Amino acid sequence: MIHRVATIVLLITLASSLLAAAPPVGEQFLDNGVIRLGVDLSRGGCISYLSPSGQDRNVVNNFDLGRQIQMSFYSGPIPFVVGDKRPKPHWEHIGWNPIQTGDDFGHGSRIRDFRRNDARHEFIVSCIPMQWPLDDVPAECEFTSRIELRGAAVHVTSSMVNLRADKRQYPARHQELPAVYVNGPFYRHISYQGPRPWTHDELTHFDTTGGKGFPWRHATMTERWAALVDDQDWGLGVYNADCFEFAGGFSGKTGSGGTRDAPTGYISPIHTEVIDHNIHYEYRYTLVLGTLREIRDYIYRNADKSSRRPSYRFAGSRQHWRFANAHDAGLPIDGALQVSYDAADPHLIGPRDFWRSADAQKLYVTAAFTQAEDKARLYWQRHGDAGFSEQCAVNFAITPDGQMRTYEIDLSRNPNYLGESNPAGAIINLRLDPTAGVRPGDELRLHYIGARRPVED
Repeated sequence: MIHRVATIVLLITLASSLLAAAPPVGEQFLDNGVIRLGVDLSRGGCISYLSPSGQDRNVVNNFDLGRQIQMSFYSGPIPFVVGDKRPKPHWEHIGWNPIQTGDDFGHGSRIRDFRRNDARHEFIVSCIPMQWPLDDVPAECEFTSRIELRGAAVHVTSSMVNLRADKRQYPARHQELPAVYVNGPFYRHISYQGPRPWTHDELTHFDTTGGKGFPWRHATMTERWAALVDDQDWGLGVYNADCFEFAGGFSGKTGSGGTRDAPTGYISPIHTEVIDHNIHYEYRYTLVLGTLREIRDYIYRNADKSSRRPSYRFAGSRQHWRFANAHDAGLPIDGALQVSYDAADPHLIGPRDFWRSADAQKLYVTAAFTQAEDKARLYWQRHGDAGFSEQCAVNFAITPDGQMRTYEIDLSRNPNYLGESNPAGAIINLRLDPTAGVRPGDELRLHYIGARRPVED
């Protein structure tokens, strides 16, 4: 009897301890006297509330679990099926899509850890996300967000640790870094996409009056931010120092609606990435609440506005490059991308970027080519061009013997790179075509592409 009582007491003690240690639920708030932010622990710790302090003026849309401000990633296969669970027909194109908030069937993502530091106005929250198009299917990955208030801005570091059993490499997809949804009054989509960033040049106002929603408009934002504001020019800006491509727009009737209503504005900084089965992916972004002028001024004060030159060193990562008709050896990357050609016209496409052609008149490629052809081709995309074209490309001679070499490519004499045919003098992207044809065993080991001649090891 004594042992039984002792066991009961021990169980009660353990239960009390577990209850005491249980994380909080529902919305949790930070307030620094300038802004008030809420994360929802019933929905993966997404940002569900953002308002000026002392006002109940939440800009974040919470119509369903696909809104909020949250992490979201995309990969294959398409459609994504788990056992007998299939996506609804209108979601079959989504593929593998873990998102922080929950799924389309109303199941919230599951919190793994939650910590707060009121002295730093900081949250750290981790969750197991749900697969958006499937009914109650947790993803094989973990999301973590570190959220800190600084004045009228929110600084966030987000990361995903992927642990997929499916080890196949799927094609690169657009990644939302992050996905940001705001309420109906904030329908005016504004940014800067001109060739003279950081000069207070005239802003671009994108037309959202149709409210057509998806597919969203994609554009190059050369100051790396975009905003959705109301008729008084007040709203929310999103800055990601690593992204020049943004998606955005508006869905539904513009100008009205609250946090639980369907009309919504959308912004997302974008990279197009391969998401490996074992990737650890991290990115940072800033949310700025205020007038359009306050948003831009805050970003101007805090952004790195120095002149850029292309520099992609593939010693340990893809540097946001992706493949067509080719694939690489996956992660980890040891010193160079190991790219195998799969079909005719294999090529590698760089991330959206921005630099002055006069600042990078020569480009250097450090690579080892194993192939029949003794030339490769480099393309560039000018600011304002819709894509790559044959007029913006040059061939360069290579030695295709599998040995690592540095090739110098002088672009300064090409008028489509540096000259009258490129009056803006700005470049936003690169593409490398190693060969027109392929044969078994052809491959490329790519170590570097950039404007500075690399120092040989």
